[in-house]
Order: sequence, then structure tokens, then C-alpha cells
Amino acid sequence: MFNPWHDLSLGENFPHEFDALIEIPYGSRVKYEMDKDSGLIRVDRILHSAVYYPANYGLIPGTYCEDGDPMDVFVFGEDPIFPGVVARIRPVGILRMVDGGEKDDKILAVLAKDPLFSLYRHVEDVPPHLLKKIERFLEDYKILENKSVKVNGIEGNAEAKKALLESRESYLKNRDALIRKT
Repeated sequence: MFNPWHDLSLGENFPHEFDALIEIPYGSRVKYEMDKDSGLIRVDRILHSAVYYPANYGLIPGTYCEDGDPMDVFVFGEDPIFPGVVARIRPVGILRMVDGGEKDDKILAVLAKDPLFSLYRHVEDVPPHLLKKIERFLEDYKILENKSVKVNGIEGNAEAKKALLESRESYLKNRDALIRKT
């Protein structure tokens, strides 16, 4: 069975431009998540707070992070993208975060073919208000679930690309074990 985590190609231009799997559309209060075993998109939960996802959100295939999941990504674009859709993206930065005591960084990216957002190359190009919305969302969305999230700042695309290469290396090192689990 096809599993996007293991079977989607990152392409030849990784980490500069590559595909991501969108799990949650911009504006959603439903937290969808790819089931790591089947590759299907499932409803994980409805957000408990009166907040919504401030950008499209998903995962980067062929990556593996310290939290046991693929690398997460917020994707800036003008419109919501349906769960399960593959989108070509370009990283502009990385948000450093700890979720429940575990490192859980998020890549910040733009849709490579969005006429407005594709002009952004660096996190400094992104309007500060959009970045603040992401930070506030992450700090607030789990409060009513009695869970803690700590945002530790935002860094540029050089750091994002470094984290992407490290998560790719970790995936390749652990790939056989990850596929056996699924």
C-alpha cells in the first residue's frame, strides 16, 4: 500500500524546493493527521480552543524527527488546501518549539506556485503579523487540553534547510525500522 511518508519523492531540489503532504487546511479547527501505519488522513481531534490553523499544515515525506514523526510544516498560501493533497513548497524559515517536553520544530514554507507567496524567499519577507499568528496559535491551541507548548523563536531558511537535511539523514538511517513498524 502507498504510504506518503515513505513513498513520496522529495525530488532533486531538496531542501530548496520539494513536496509536502498537506494534512490540515488553513482556517480549519479540525486537526487531521496522517496515520503513520496506513498513510490515510484521519481526524485526530477537534481543537478545544476557539482558534483555527493560521496556515496550511502538513508533513514533509522522507523525514524523521526526535518526536518520532516526520518534519512538520506550516505552508503559507492564499487558500486552504484539502487534506491529502501534495503541494510543492519552498522553506523560508523554522520555528523552534517544545511540545510537552519534546523538541517539535516546524518548518515555515511558501507554496512554490502561489503568485503572492512564491515571492517570499526568507522568513524576513513574511509579514511579521503572519509569524506572530503562528506563534500565538501554537502557544494557545492546547491550553484547554491542559498541555504546554513553548515557542523558542524563529530562524531563517539556512537553519530550516539544515534541519531538513538532518531530518532526512535521520529518516534514511531509520527507514527500514520505520517501514517495518507500518
